[in-house]
Amino acid sequence: MMYYENTPELETERLILRKFTDNDIDDMILLYGDEEVNKFLPWFPMKTHTEVEKYLYEKIFPFYKKDIAYNYAVSLKSNNQVIGYVHINDIGDSNDIGYALRKEFWHSGITSEACAAVIDRLRKVKFPFITATHDVNNPYSGYVMRKIGMTYRYSYKEQWQPKNILVTFRMYQLNLDGVERVYTGYQEKYPCFVEELH
Repeated sequence: MMYYENTPELETERLILRKFTDNDIDDMILLYGDEEVNKFLPWFPMKTHTEVEKYLYEKIFPFYKKDIAYNYAVSLKSNNQVIGYVHINDIGDSNDIGYALRKEFWHSGITSEACAAVIDRLRKVKFPFITATHDVNNPYSGYVMRKIGMTYRYSYKEQWQPKNILVTFRMYQLNLDGVERVYTGYQEKYPCFVEELH
């Protein structure tokens, strides 16, 4: 039986993982509005305060009313500035972990540090498994998945919306409860195959 909780605050050596607040909007514009950061993410960049505020109130804040939610602002311990996010989507189905980081902090280990903190918490509350997917043209995201202990399972092609582009995704999984399983939801919905990864 999984323990019920909603985005408990987490701390790492460099970071505080916490809920988003109204005070984060200016930092969020730097993250959600950057073309390069959002190139492989499932939305178009948000360029205005109004767009980001709408997203915060319509997409993020509703998570915090659920029994189970993990939707984190990744903030620097030194100044509380939001520089990224980590969240678990589709809880109870794919349990997909997603993440993004402002590009000036790329290649610093911050994304894997934040994800590892969330995974440690999930293990403690008997969360069963997580999945993650990345565009084959975004190999750095796959590197993060491997670094946090996930393993490649299969690939699939999806006509991705709202960008309306055909994307080949690689699906990774990490079983947290010791039960060996492969999430098959993407296999059932999309053309699926296995790649030889090097």
